[in-house]
Amino acid sequence: MRKLDEIAADRLRAALDDAEDAKAAKRLMVAIAYKDGVDVETISRRYGIPQSTVYYWLDRFESMPIDDALRDEQRPGRPPKLSAAQRAEVESWLEASPAAVDIDADGWTATLLRDHIHDTFDVEYSVAHVSRTFLE
Repeated sequence: MRKLDEIAADRLRAALDDAEDAKAAKRLMVAIAYKDGVDVETISRRYGIPQSTVYYWLDRFESMPIDDALRDEQRPGRPPKLSAAQRAEVESWLEASPAAVDIDADGWTATLLRDHIHDTFDVEYSVAHVSRTFLE
């Protein structure tokens, strides 16, 4: 018995049509390719992922509903330094100019935003982190 025998390819294709992010789409394309008879080694090369990951994703599709198989489990990690309300406030700063928060500048830079976060919330971030998190 092959993997995914119990899942119709049409269901996978319908889920792909509704996929909202690249990771979910990639997992679905892997599953569809497998259902279409492409071997795991070829899928691994085609999508640039280890064979063990292909098997892991296929096992997820077999053991859980499609929507759940597309999402990663929550992983423990460092709690965020900013609360959700603080992050929302930072986002609102970015929607306006720095002048809206009494900063004399034409636009936001990572350094300017990092310094304003520190001054407002007493939270330290690197310039690179601010750039990745808020400006990209």
